[in-house]
Amino acid sequence: MARAFRVFVVTTLIGLVAIGFLAFKFFTYPERFSGTAQGHVEFTVAKGASAGQVAANLGRTGLLQYPTLFRLYAGQRGAANRFKPGRYEINAPVTPRALIDLLVKGVVDELIAVTVPEGKNMLEVAEIFGAAKITNAKLLAAKGMDAAFARTLGLPGLTVEGYLFPDTYKLAAGTDPEKVLVTLVRRHREVYEELRAKHADDLAALGKLLQWGDAEVVTMASIVEKETGQPHERPRIAQVFINRLTLPTFTPRLLQTDPTIVYGCTVAPKFLGKASDACSKFSDRIRRIHLEDKDNPYSTYAHEGLPPAPISNPGREALEAVMKPDGTNYLYFVSRNDGTHVFAASRADHEANVVKFQRGGKALSNSAVP
Repeated sequence: MARAFRVFVVTTLIGLVAIGFLAFKFFTYPERFSGTAQGHVEFTVAKGASAGQVAANLGRTGLLQYPTLFRLYAGQRGAANRFKPGRYEINAPVTPRALIDLLVKGVVDELIAVTVPEGKNMLEVAEIFGAAKITNAKLLAAKGMDAAFARTLGLPGLTVEGYLFPDTYKLAAGTDPEKVLVTLVRRHREVYEELRAKHADDLAALGKLLQWGDAEVVTMASIVEKETGQPHERPRIAQVFINRLTLPTFTPRLLQTDPTIVYGCTVAPKFLGKASDACSKFSDRIRRIHLEDKDNPYSTYAHEGLPPAPISNPGREALEAVMKPDGTNYLYFVSRNDGTHVFAASRADHEANVVKFQRGGKALSNSAVP
């Protein structure tokens, strides 16, 4: 009996000491630095991650020594289900209490500024956001070419082309592609509505003259945007194209703009699912077979009027140029090779400009001059 009593006392004391030690460990645990990590450590809490998963990952990154104890401590504080997803930058070593406070508070994702220039097509826009690490470029392009998604945004075409407004945006890394596109389309609508209010009478006149709605205005603006980088030229170039579509002396009503051929050969086949035979031979240069290619639906050399949809994403000035063109009677323009253009009202004057600025004084052949 005496021996058994002594064993009982000893084991009880050992148990009490152990319990005391564990209690000490638990109550002092929140304020003790642990883990092997030093300096800045990036740590991500995935959406829907449990406290056990977060604790295990903290242990693997060297921020914690006892993940199980951390999970118990988080439960005791009522924080186990309150960790906010996100990407954290943690300065190690760090105490469990500080970790809990940080994970419960969450982080404001670092926003990345990215600028979309005027005149880029939707595939180029996708590459811009991909290069900035905001989203996956391929997924963004695929979503942009999804006709069902375009319909959910109330857009008139098969894609989001024309409605990704050129501007500077600030978005977090890892933003969902759909959210990126919605943000850009929303900005387009904001600017377009501002311009609509400003040019209500001009838009009404344009609608009466050509039976155009908003979709046609955006499509024409996308062409104007590709034809010049000079803001002061845009209203004049817009007028040239409108003249080609309305003046009775100009037939057939061909806009004859090279960027429409390029778009029809390089971008459109990706969402139309096919390319014309001529486009399959396209590299970086427009040839006679491309000018005569009626199987390219975007070609304004082979088809009268506007292409079926925008060929780029126009900015404010291009949209405004179409709404309020300059009223001149020009029908032609040719590059001066310095970023600007010279305009002509007659075919003869245009051909003279081509000889002067494009052929170095060499006379034209009998072939037609666009």
